[in-house]
Amino acid sequence: MSSELSGRIAAELGLAPRQVAAALALFDEGATVPFVARYRKELTGGLDEVELRNVLERADYLEELGSRREAVLKSIDEQGRLDDALRARILAADTKQALEDLYLPFKPKRRTRATIARGRGLEPLADLMWVGVAADAAAEAAAVSFADPAGEVPDPAAALQGARDIIAERVAEDADVRKWVRDRTRAAGVIISKARSASGAVPDAATSKFADYFEFSQKLTDVPSHRVLAIRRGEAEEELSWTIEAPVDELLAGVVRRVTAARAAVRHLGQAAEDGYRRLLAPSIEVELRLELKTVADESAISIFGANLEQLLLAAPAGERVVLGLDPGFRTGVKAAVASRTGAVLDTATLYLHQEDNFVRTVTQLVRRHGIELIAIGNGTASRETETLVKRIVRELDAPRPQVIVVNESGASVYSASDVAREEFPDLDVSLRGAPSIARRLQDPLAELVKIDPKAIGVGQYQHDVNQSRLKRRLDEVVESCVNRVGVEVNTASAPLLSYVAGVGPAVAKNITALRDERGGFRSRRELLEVPRLGAKAFEQAAGFLRVRGGAHPLDSTAVHPERYAVVERMAHDLGIGVAELVRNEAQIDRIELARYVTGDVGMPTLLDIAAELRRPGRDPRDTFELPAFRDDVTTVNDLQPGMTLEGVVTNLVAFGAFVDIGVHQDGLVHVSQLADRFVKDPADIVKVGQKVSVTVMSVDLERNRIGLSMKSDAAKPTQPSRRQDSTGRQTPQPKPAPPPPAPRKGGVAANGMRFR
Repeated sequence: MSSELSGRIAAELGLAPRQVAAALALFDEGATVPFVARYRKELTGGLDEVELRNVLERADYLEELGSRREAVLKSIDEQGRLDDALRARILAADTKQALEDLYLPFKPKRRTRATIARGRGLEPLADLMWVGVAADAAAEAAAVSFADPAGEVPDPAAALQGARDIIAERVAEDADVRKWVRDRTRAAGVIISKARSASGAVPDAATSKFADYFEFSQKLTDVPSHRVLAIRRGEAEEELSWTIEAPVDELLAGVVRRVTAARAAVRHLGQAAEDGYRRLLAPSIEVELRLELKTVADESAISIFGANLEQLLLAAPAGERVVLGLDPGFRTGVKAAVASRTGAVLDTATLYLHQEDNFVRTVTQLVRRHGIELIAIGNGTASRETETLVKRIVRELDAPRPQVIVVNESGASVYSASDVAREEFPDLDVSLRGAPSIARRLQDPLAELVKIDPKAIGVGQYQHDVNQSRLKRRLDEVVESCVNRVGVEVNTASAPLLSYVAGVGPAVAKNITALRDERGGFRSRRELLEVPRLGAKAFEQAAGFLRVRGGAHPLDSTAVHPERYAVVERMAHDLGIGVAELVRNEAQIDRIELARYVTGDVGMPTLLDIAAELRRPGRDPRDTFELPAFRDDVTTVNDLQPGMTLEGVVTNLVAFGAFVDIGVHQDGLVHVSQLADRFVKDPADIVKVGQKVSVTVMSVDLERNRIGLSMKSDAAKPTQPSRRQDSTGRQTPQPKPAPPPPAPRKGGVAANGMRFR
C-alpha cells in the first residue's frame, strides 16, 4: 500500500504513519494479527490487536474503494462522458457512498420514464430548460416543434411532460442534491412503526414481544441500535410495519430552490424538481437510510456479540479434574459421561429419573470408581429434577464429595451431530456425545467451545438478523485472539483448537494431530517443522503460541518465541547458570540488565515480555475458578417475589442491559437504567459475561415470561413508577419504548458457560 494511503489511515485512526506502514508491510508478508501484536512490537510501536485489526479493516476498505473507483472511471470513459471536472470529483470521493452518487447518472438503467422520453427525442427540450436560458413561455413554445400528433408525443403538453421526466431523473441523480437530502433526512428524520398483520388481525399487545413498537416514533439520530433490530425483526415476523418520516416541506423547498436558482423556466423546473423528489429521490434515500440503520445496528450487535463471546471463552477453567457430565432428559433419559483429567471419556451410562434406585446406584458407583471431583449438569429439560436428585446423592457420599454445577448446554446438540464429535467419539451414539462435551466445558471452556459454531452458544443480540459474513469474521477474530492469548498445549489440543492458532488453519491442524498420534507426541517445538504443510512462515507465526510441556528446550513450554531462545541463553550464560535454572528464578531474573541485550531487531518491549514470561512461564490470563451458589428455595419463576435479593450470574450483555441467570430457567433483565446508581451508557462498563452479581427482583411478567431485575442500591424497596428511564437515561412517560424480546430459555451463560447451584 502506498505511503499516501498509509498516512491517511494513520490520520484517521490517530496513529503514527510509521506504525501503520510497518503493520501493513508485515500483513503483506503473511503475518497474522496475534503474531504481530505479540512478537513485532518494535516494528509497530506496540500496536495492540484492536488497533491492528482496525488498520487492516481500513486498508481493506480503501483498497476496495480504489478498485471500485477504477471501475467507475473506466465505465464512464467508455461511454465517452468522462471530462476533467468529473474525473477530479471521482478521484476526490473518499467514501463508497460518495463514489456511487457520482456514478449514478452513468449507470446502465432499466426502462424508466426518463429513458422513454429520451427515446422519443425529448432530451434537447429538457436541456433547453436545464441550461437556464429558456423561460417557461419559451419552453412551451419550443415544445410545439417536438409534438407529433401521429406519434408517441401527441401534443406540446406531452413533450413538456417528457422533458420534466428527464429533469426529474437528473435532479434525483445529482450527487450534491442527494447528499443534502440524505444528510437532512438523517438529521431530522423520524422512525415510525405501527402494528400490522398479514392476516389482517391486529397482534395482541398483551402477549406480543413487539407491543412497545405498535405506536412508536423516535428520531433517527436518537434511536439505539437494538431498537432498529427489534423493529426489523417485528417487520420480518409480520407484526410491525415501519417507515422513515422525512421533513418533506423543508426538503421539497430546498430541492426546488437548488434546481430553479439561476434558471428561467421556474414553473416547469419546480414541477420536475418536486416530482423528482417525491417519486424518485425520497424513496431511494429512505432505502439507503434503512440500509444504513441496519448496517450501524449490525455493527453494534456484532461488537456486543464479540465482546460477550470473548468473556465467555476466557472464563476461568476448572482445570484438570475428573468430571461427571450429565445431559438431562425425561423421555430419553439422562446421558452420563465421565471425563478424565485430560478430557478423555472413561465411562458412559444412560439413567432414568423415574428409575430412581438405579439412578442413585449408578451415579454412586461412577463417583467412587473414577474419583469424580465435579459433576456438571446441562441446563436443559429436566435439569432441575436431575440436579435435585444428584445433590441428594452427593450428600450421602463420604467426603470429599464432588461439587454439583449446572452448565449451559447451548450448542451441545449442534456439537453432538457435528463432524468434530464424530471424529472424537466414533464409537459413541450421537445422543451420548453431549454429556462429555458438558463435562469438558467445565474443565476448559475455551478448548471445548471452539468446536461449536459461536452463533449456537447464545451470547448474542439478534445474531441471526445481522450481516452473517461480518458476524462470522468478527467471531472468528475473537476466537483466534482468545486462543492465542491463552496458548495451546500441542500434545493434548484438539484439531479445532489448533486450527485457531496463528498461522495454522484447519488443514495443518489435522496434520499436527496426525503426526502427534503417530509419534506419541512432540518432544520439542522444532519437531513441528516436520508437520506436512507447516513451513517456515507458518512455524514463525505459530511457534510462540504452541506449548510443549516438558519439551527438549526449557522454553518450549513458555510464550518465548524460538527466534528469541538465543537471547535468553545469553542472559543465562552471563549469569553463569543454565536456562532451566533461570525460569521462575525471581532473584536471577532481577539481576538481568535488559538494556545490554537490545539489538537491531530486539528492543525493550520484547525484552520486557521475555522477562515477564520467565517469571511466570506459560501464564494463563484467565481468572481463577470460583464456585458461586444460588438459593435452593428459588427454582421457578413462580417462586419470585418483587423485593427479593438474589445472587445471579451475568449470562448475556445487550445494548439495553444485561441478562442475569438467577436459577429459575429464565434469565432476568437488568435494564441499562437499573445497572448502577449513576448513568450508564454501555452495560459492558459495569458488568461482564460470567460475573457474579447481586440483584433485586423488580417485576415478574408471567404472561410474557419476563423478569425485571435491578442492581441499584435502593432497589430493595421496589415501586411501580408511572415513568421510567429510557436507554439514554432520560425520564420518559409510559408506554415504555424499550422492548427486549424474552431471553432464550436455555440461553443463560455464566462463568465457564455454567450456572451454579
